[in-house]
Amino acid sequence: MKKEAWGSRIGLILAMAGNAVGLGNFLRFPVQAVQNGGGAFILPYIICFLLMGIPLLFTEWSMGRFGGKLGNHSTPYILDSMSKKWYWKYIGVFGIFTNIAVVAYYTYIESWTFVYVVHSVIGTFTGMSKEAVSTFFDQYVQLSGSDFGIPLFPVIAYILVLGANVYILSTGLGGIEKVAKIGMPLLILFGIILAVRGWTMGSSFASEEFPDANAWDGINFLWTPQYSSLADPKVWLAAAGQIFFTLSVGMGSIQCYASYLKENEDIALNSVTAGFTNEFVEVILGSAIVIPIAAGFLGLDWVLENAGFGMAFQTMPYLFQQWGPLISAFAGVCWFGLLFFAGITSSLAMGTPWMGFMQDEFGWGKVKGAVSFGLVSLAMGLPTVLFYQYGYFDEYDYWGGTVSLVIFALLETILFTYIFGMKKGWAEITRGADIRIPTFYKWIMTYVTPVLLSIVFLGALITPAGNDWVAAFSNLFSGGGWPLDTSSLIAKITFADLEAQIIANPENAAALEEKKMYSGFARLQLLLLFLGICAIVWYSSVKRKKAIQ
Repeated sequence: MKKEAWGSRIGLILAMAGNAVGLGNFLRFPVQAVQNGGGAFILPYIICFLLMGIPLLFTEWSMGRFGGKLGNHSTPYILDSMSKKWYWKYIGVFGIFTNIAVVAYYTYIESWTFVYVVHSVIGTFTGMSKEAVSTFFDQYVQLSGSDFGIPLFPVIAYILVLGANVYILSTGLGGIEKVAKIGMPLLILFGIILAVRGWTMGSSFASEEFPDANAWDGINFLWTPQYSSLADPKVWLAAAGQIFFTLSVGMGSIQCYASYLKENEDIALNSVTAGFTNEFVEVILGSAIVIPIAAGFLGLDWVLENAGFGMAFQTMPYLFQQWGPLISAFAGVCWFGLLFFAGITSSLAMGTPWMGFMQDEFGWGKVKGAVSFGLVSLAMGLPTVLFYQYGYFDEYDYWGGTVSLVIFALLETILFTYIFGMKKGWAEITRGADIRIPTFYKWIMTYVTPVLLSIVFLGALITPAGNDWVAAFSNLFSGGGWPLDTSSLIAKITFADLEAQIIANPENAAALEEKKMYSGFARLQLLLLFLGICAIVWYSSVKRKKAIQ
């Protein structure tokens, strides 16, 4: 079977950038920045990008190309090829599991963006109040109303968008490359249009209700450095966590894409280019749309109080209406079209590790691999649509889209640096490189990056109450123990977060108990997925041994 390869360097870079540039660039980054002090967040974020993001990109591109030259195109056997220990192939399961777990709910968000493009064009939000636009979204995700007169329309939209992903995946790297070459330029164009609008609004849309509204307040808030944040562990953890989301590291998709490179093809410049393209989109464009536009209409105080993921769907359509019907339709298409392209270029990358594994180990073709990926994703994803209001979506996002990324990134860094060896690793990174990488990055990758990753993991594992680390250490040394925050990993595992909510809101105990039950189902489903992939990897290893004999 002829080995697939990328058609062009620009196609590869755009596909890699598309993998990284996702919904988190425009939905999660602005919210994280606002919740962590605006300019107080930016400096730690940039430092984390340079000390953790770039090293992880070097690591994953190198691992992928190394495994690819040995005929491996998915993380179980890419990791296996770098160590003689049998268990690394099972750690590599994270690189398939995470992609399926994330795409299951990520595609649901994609379907929102697609549906909102249609609603923007036909003028559904015209004349709606801010509350009505917010209610529209709530009813959509809670399946409490029909859309276009079709019962359970969100389910249909979800299946259609997932089907589009499957079709493009079935065309192989060529199809992914074509989508990247179209989607990424459009995404950047739409982003620039909206960013320019955000930069030029000023106070021209201040109202009697919000007389102090000024878009520049939002921009200044995000871009005025606050050096005190350098001593705040909470901000550092938030900044480091955002790096995982924004670069798509710790997922396995980068390794898969890189495994289709030629043995001496450049990875140094390619990885840096893809990384900085993502940063441009996130930091320059992502920070100039939601927060400034919202501040331009509603004022910075409102933004600081209400900033959240839902602003993109529950607030922005209303704000666009204030520009008049024609401009609002155009802005809606730009905004939700931008989100759609950001979503689909990322979700396509999530299908390639499964397809690469099934092709390598069982000889499955592109169509069979894509369809099987779609069916598994559908089985995992439908509950996130049907039981969204019960927390199914949130469980997938936390365990599949957050915890798994950190664990896998930490373990693959240890493998690359200390087991495969930094000497061989550095030679792999620099072979065929079109740029000279500063040698101090060898030291950073050996010592700084693993320590930062360990701190991120431990910080999430034992997050102290109120995220107050100083008080927690003081309490520990005085014999009072370590009070855990309900957001800590340990609290999540034990359902202590939901138990605390039940105690604080006894009137909602029944609903919270129901949410706890569905959360348990979601975790069980994720566990069964992980174990199922482990079983397939085990079977494939038995096949390999028999083939050698």
